[in-house]
Amino acid sequence: MKLISIKRETQPEGRFTRKMGSFMTNVTYIKKQFMSIPYKTLHKYRETYYGEVKDCEDCNLAK
Repeated sequence: MKLISIKRETQPEGRFTRKMGSFMTNVTYIKKQFMSIPYKTLHKYRETYYGEVKDCEDCNLAK
């Protein structure tokens, strides 16, 4: 049995950018788990309409 594992999870979220305004996008989280309990997010990113992968630090959460 593994004590520490890494899991990738995708979920839709609302985001906001100055150019596009608010929009819904799929955000992928890479999380570290200890005995199936997530305790640290290693990275989160989103894929654009054109297939580019962008870091989520570029856009803020929609209000």
